[in-house]
Amino acid sequence: MAKCTAVIDIGSNSMRLAVFQKTSRFAFHILHEVKSSVRISEHAYINGGHLQNEAMDRTSRAIAEFLSIAHSFDARKILCVATSALRDAPNANTFLSRIRREYNLSIKVITGEKEAYFGGMACANLLPRMDAITVDVGGGSSEFTRLRNGKVESLFSLNIGTVRIKELFFDQNNIAGAIAYIDEALTQLPEFDIDTLIGIGGTFRALSRSLMKKEEYPLKKLHGFMTDESRFLGFTDQILEAGPKKLRSLFIKPDRFDTIKPGALILQRIIRKTRTKKLVCSGVGVREGVFLSDLLRNSGDVFPANYNPSVRYLLDTYAIHSDHGLQCAHLSKRLFELLHSPLNLDPAYQHELIIAAKLLSIGVGVRYYTYQRHSHYLAINALDYALSHSQIALISHLLLFKKGHTSSALITKEGYGSLLPDNTTVDTLSALLRLAHILLAGRVNASSITLSYEEEILTVRGSHLYLAKEQLKNIILPKNLTVVFD
Repeated sequence: MAKCTAVIDIGSNSMRLAVFQKTSRFAFHILHEVKSSVRISEHAYINGGHLQNEAMDRTSRAIAEFLSIAHSFDARKILCVATSALRDAPNANTFLSRIRREYNLSIKVITGEKEAYFGGMACANLLPRMDAITVDVGGGSSEFTRLRNGKVESLFSLNIGTVRIKELFFDQNNIAGAIAYIDEALTQLPEFDIDTLIGIGGTFRALSRSLMKKEEYPLKKLHGFMTDESRFLGFTDQILEAGPKKLRSLFIKPDRFDTIKPGALILQRIIRKTRTKKLVCSGVGVREGVFLSDLLRNSGDVFPANYNPSVRYLLDTYAIHSDHGLQCAHLSKRLFELLHSPLNLDPAYQHELIIAAKLLSIGVGVRYYTYQRHSHYLAINALDYALSHSQIALISHLLLFKKGHTSSALITKEGYGSLLPDNTTVDTLSALLRLAHILLAGRVNASSITLSYEEEILTVRGSHLYLAKEQLKNIILPKNLTVVFD
């Protein structure tokens, strides 16, 4: 088995385990993930921050099983961090010593700034590059980073969290006091002057997941989901006014009922304070940040330029028998550079076309017959990182193919069509991808093929092109493009 690393994140509300498996130097995927609502901070905030025995017992039992899971995957490293509850607790050493004695596990209690860094760094690496504020609302605290040009620029940690606000204010039905407390804490933040907020953590994910279901969002993928300030605030207003029955109808899970309202209120006040307009949900956070800080420790905590770990994972796992995808990517790039202007294609689509070409044959690693459908399925489900939902939908859709049909004809009525560009763009990109594919039908090297274009005619020169000539009839080319072989 390839090298595995287990990361345990002990938050104030939940404790989570993620087991990461490397497939090559920087590529990875998650083998296993589990969450336990240990609520180690339960009743702590009304007792001077002291951890209570029952909460420590729950957490200890969960740690034992987390370690058992990690060992079952032969994890070579087990990294364990703890955040706000243990930072604040005067009796934290009692718990830390107990865990070290019983399980030989050293828990690293990280500062609020380090917690913010892990979350922000994970977003910088695993979401599309953007200038944004990251906000991680946890059980005891909320962490903020400012991202600029793919790097973490500044860090902030405030003592406002769902469990803390619940115990200090909501349990006493003192909503006005909660608002005043939150707003006072937020005065410590500077003016960010950024219009994008990235939400990290269980509360933001729970609200985003519910909003996606409510709006029947077409792509079943939480990481990278985008919405706007008015829709999100309108939805949180409904959450704050809802009773248990209404919360169910809004797709909130019962285990979130007692903390979702404090969390929604915190996020409302943050959004209004920062005046952000575009909201992005992050499916990654502290756990991924801890893992990446280990993985990328010799590269400045960033991936190499133009590197996508999801694409590399798919190639490592499903394209090990052939380099056809890489050859197809080289030829697709040349076709795009030659033809994008006469075919009226936005130059930005070159990125998606090249990735689709690389992944064209990954479905063969599942089963050769109908491999296009397998390639599509793998891409739509496993392309998680550093791509927008629109990019994922386009790349995945380009992998579908049916002889004699345009790509737009394969868009299902109830699918993700709303995330795709116009039909002409989809059909043209698909035609270029399939053209590159058939030109390599003889499994020749892409560099052996010469291309030239003049007056709507693409001339192809090279050896071993007999099969390509035969297969050209299977694809529908744009009306203003004719292919001839010389």
